[in-house]
Amino acid sequence: MANFYGSLTGFGAGGGRPPFTTATGGTITTVGDYKVHTFTGSGTFEVTSLGTDETVDWLLIGGGASGFRFDYYNGGGGGGGAGGYRHGTGLTVSETTYTVTIGGGGASAPSAEAVEGEDSVFGAYTASGGGGGGNPGVASTTGGSGGGGRGPGPSSGSPSGGSAGNKGSYSPSEGNAGGDAIGLPTGPYQGSGGGGGAGSAGVDGTGPSGGAGGAGSSASVIDSTLRAGGGGGSVYSSGTHGAGGSGGGGEGTDHVGENADANTGSGGGASERTGGTSGENASGNGGSGIVIVRYKYQ
Repeated sequence: MANFYGSLTGFGAGGGRPPFTTATGGTITTVGDYKVHTFTGSGTFEVTSLGTDETVDWLLIGGGASGFRFDYYNGGGGGGGAGGYRHGTGLTVSETTYTVTIGGGGASAPSAEAVEGEDSVFGAYTASGGGGGGNPGVASTTGGSGGGGRGPGPSSGSPSGGSAGNKGSYSPSEGNAGGDAIGLPTGPYQGSGGGGGAGSAGVDGTGPSGGAGGAGSSASVIDSTLRAGGGGGSVYSSGTHGAGGSGGGGEGTDHVGENADANTGSGGGASERTGGTSGENASGNGGSGIVIVRYKYQ
């Protein structure tokens, strides 16, 4: 199977080849001296003609997780973690086809449990999906960035830490941890942590305040758009919900957590219900991922 580092055959030291590569796949735009291929849905990146400049730059973001739905008898839900954020320059390619998979965002969680984001893939490279936020009955999970920690409710649970990021153990790291829940051992009005973002960890939930989602990032030289922010945490019954992290993270809210922005890989906001019956609320969806590839064409 061809890969990024596969040998190149049929050529001398660039003899007979044009100076620039051409390729197909995704939505193609021209920015300065570069062709930019943006994938918001799964597909293929096909190098149709390999130039003497055999390299591309790339950005890969996994799908963000949903936040956690508040359970009436438990505490506020933790915010969803952002998908992993990975990028690089000068990657050698071959005249072949590379698979592109866009990770879906974690679906809204009407049955309480958060849903992790899905991995995004570009050839041999993967960015992990985001980790789901926690609740007193269920811990947050590790992801590209981790889910926010769970705040206790009036009848169960205790504060917990947010989960770790960088699920793929990549260097440099693909993301950050979710925020912790910090407060009294039990009792109402306890905030949950925000989900981690590509640029910073989720903010801790403290007492009657849910933590904000961690900031997103625009570290890639091929794309200045801020993406991969964490989802905001919620708080039981009364208090201030956490804001969504910059770059598309969903805000924690009373009844229906805010959805993350599509194709940002951001985490969804957690939700909280005051009174009412089971099933009347849901957390926010995580944002789907994205893949961007560019190369010089002139």
